[in-house]
Amino acid sequence: MTGLNSPNANLKEIEKKAKEIVESFGGFNKEYSIEPIAFGLKAIIVFFQFPENDNAEKVENALKKIKNVQSVQLIDMRKIA
Repeated sequence: MTGLNSPNANLKEIEKKAKEIVESFGGFNKEYSIEPIAFGLKAIIVFFQFPENDNAEKVENALKKIKNVQSVQLIDMRKIA
Protein backbone atom coordinates (compact mmCIF):
# COMPACT_ATOMS: atom_id res chain seq x y z
CA MET A 1 0.00 0.00 0.00
CA THR A 2 2.15 2.65 1.19
CA GLY A 3 5.60 4.11 1.41
CA LEU A 4 6.20 6.06 4.58
CA ASN A 5 8.06 9.36 4.68
CA SER A 6 9.54 8.97 8.17
CA PRO A 7 11.42 6.10 9.81
CA ASN A 8 9.73 7.19 13.07
CA ALA A 9 6.18 6.90 11.74
CA ASN A 10 3.72 5.15 14.04
CA LEU A 11 2.98 2.02 12.00
CA LYS A 12 0.13 0.82 14.24
CA GLU A 13 -1.63 4.16 13.90
CA ILE A 14 -1.24 4.08 10.11
CA GLU A 15 -2.60 0.50 10.02
CA LYS A 16 -5.59 1.60 12.13
CA LYS A 17 -6.38 4.54 9.86
CA ALA A 18 -5.95 2.40 6.72
CA LYS A 19 -8.40 -0.15 8.14
CA GLU A 20 -10.93 2.59 8.89
CA ILE A 21 -10.65 3.95 5.35
CA VAL A 22 -10.96 0.56 3.65
CA GLU A 23 -13.99 -0.33 5.78
CA SER A 24 -15.62 3.05 5.10
CA PHE A 25 -15.65 2.11 1.40
CA GLY A 26 -17.15 -1.35 2.06
CA GLY A 27 -13.97 -3.43 2.15
CA PHE A 28 -12.31 -5.36 4.93
CA ASN A 29 -8.69 -5.91 5.79
CA LYS A 30 -7.20 -9.37 5.64
CA GLU A 31 -3.64 -8.69 6.82
CA TYR A 32 -0.70 -6.30 6.93
CA SER A 33 2.98 -6.78 6.33
CA ILE A 34 5.84 -4.35 6.77
CA GLU A 35 8.72 -4.33 4.31
CA PRO A 36 11.94 -2.29 4.45
CA ILE A 37 12.53 0.05 1.51
CA ALA A 38 15.79 1.96 2.10
CA PHE A 39 17.50 4.28 4.57
CA GLY A 40 15.31 3.09 7.44
CA LEU A 41 12.05 3.76 5.58
CA LYS A 42 9.39 1.08 5.42
CA ALA A 43 6.31 0.18 3.42
CA ILE A 44 3.09 -1.15 4.87
CA ILE A 45 1.52 -3.68 2.54
CA VAL A 46 -2.23 -3.86 3.13
CA PHE A 47 -4.13 -6.87 1.85
CA PHE A 48 -7.88 -6.33 1.73
CA GLN A 49 -11.03 -7.52 0.03
CA PHE A 50 -13.17 -4.94 -1.61
CA PRO A 51 -16.53 -4.98 -3.44
CA GLU A 52 -16.32 -4.77 -7.20
CA ASN A 53 -17.10 -1.14 -7.99
CA ASP A 54 -15.34 2.04 -9.06
CA ASN A 55 -14.06 3.09 -5.61
CA ALA A 56 -10.48 1.75 -5.88
CA GLU A 57 -9.11 5.16 -6.90
CA LYS A 58 -11.12 6.87 -4.15
CA VAL A 59 -9.65 4.48 -1.57
CA GLU A 60 -6.11 5.16 -2.85
CA ASN A 61 -6.68 8.92 -2.63
CA ALA A 62 -8.01 8.62 0.93
CA LEU A 63 -5.04 6.46 1.99
CA LYS A 64 -2.62 9.08 0.62
CA LYS A 65 -4.01 11.58 3.14
CA ILE A 66 -2.86 9.58 6.19
CA LYS A 67 -0.14 11.42 8.12
CA ASN A 68 3.40 10.22 7.24
CA VAL A 69 2.22 8.34 4.14
CA GLN A 70 4.33 9.33 1.17
CA SER A 71 2.79 7.16 -1.55
CA VAL A 72 0.06 4.63 -2.23
CA GLN A 73 0.13 2.07 -5.01
CA LEU A 74 -2.40 -0.58 -6.03
CA ILE A 75 -0.23 -3.66 -6.55
CA ASP A 76 -2.72 -6.41 -7.33
CA MET A 77 -6.44 -6.62 -7.95
CA ARG A 78 -8.39 -9.83 -8.50
CA LYS A 79 -12.00 -10.74 -8.92
CA ILE A 80 -13.25 -13.14 -6.25
CA ALA A 81 -15.72 -15.68 -7.56
